[in-house]
Amino acid sequence: MYKIDKTDVQIINLLMDDGRMNASEVARAVGNISERAVRYRIDRMVENDIIKISAVVNPKALGINVVADVWLACDADAIMDVARRMAELPNISYVACSIGETDVSVQILARDTAEVYRFVTEVIGKSPGVRKTTTSIVPLVLKDVYQWRIPQGVVEE
Repeated sequence: MYKIDKTDVQIINLLMDDGRMNASEVARAVGNISERAVRYRIDRMVENDIIKISAVVNPKALGINVVADVWLACDADAIMDVARRMAELPNISYVACSIGETDVSVQILARDTAEVYRFVTEVIGKSPGVRKTTTSIVPLVLKDVYQWRIPQGVVEE
């Protein structure tokens, strides 16, 4: 398991606020650390899959204003096949296998509710192995995975 310290968390939080911040700016903001040490820590965290530095698209800026969560009940022998097919579809931003009443959960991004309806009924609902779908429109997202911060209990002293 990777050990993360307070300096790593400071670096991560700065990069979460501005992923384009260069190592010298991060070093100045953290204080008491060199630019070289910051670069080393960032490289080490990227190599260990602790962080990933990438662009985050804002779907609303592109006119994609509707988010819907869809839960799929699948044939027992088709769960992974269904999940993999869903992951290939461009309208879907999230795919996970679950345990409970449903087998796969997905999140759809669409321009309007009509597009959600068409996609759920014509694409997901007709996909081999899918027995039933349950859809909820998500009118407001307060926190998303790219906004998640490392909890204090994970940090090494």
